[in-house]
Amino acid sequence: MDSSTAPALDLEPAARQIAALLDSIEDRRLAGPTPCPDYAVRELLAHVVGLTAAFRDAAHKDLGPTTEVSPGTAPLVLGDDWREVLPPLLDELVAAWRSPAAWEGMTRAGGVDLPAPVAAAVALNELVVHGWDLARSTGQPFRADEANLRSCEALLTPVDDDPDAGAIFGPPVPVPADAPLVDRVIALSGRRPDWQPDRRPQD
Repeated sequence: MDSSTAPALDLEPAARQIAALLDSIEDRRLAGPTPCPDYAVRELLAHVVGLTAAFRDAAHKDLGPTTEVSPGTAPLVLGDDWREVLPPLLDELVAAWRSPAAWEGMTRAGGVDLPAPVAAAVALNELVVHGWDLARSTGQPFRADEANLRSCEALLTPVDDDPDAGAIFGPPVPVPADAPLVDRVIALSGRRPDWQPDRRPQD
């Protein structure tokens, strides 16, 4: 693959971050809270399984049941084999978006038609933000690739002519301008960077 056809984004660092978290998520953690108010850890993991399959198939232009479901409309049921299912699924997602053909034309994810490069940026953003969610919810460190964080920042930042354009997750949370890049990205996603599992939402 030469530089003229190389994909602009590499999903591998974000996918590896999620995969690295899985072995340390004990069953007792599955009922615990997450920064997503409507999700416990098990629902968050089920969401990650679903979005990984959806964006893998979006890369292949294999449009069907996985790419048609809008987030929040389907029940989130985590299979008992999630530890075996999710790592290879993440590998398949990374490989799918490394094909130059994945970046061509239009595709579909979450029931929405998108230019393929936009779908890739959304997929990366989902992996980064939900990787942070999982790490924070289960007491594990989170390490993000700077290039991927910059992509997420660009995707989530509201623009003047459409202030809601970046609001994929929720209204941004104010943070200092000199906050670390990861904190700025998480805040743009509508989360408090200082969120902890034992912190009540009103704190």
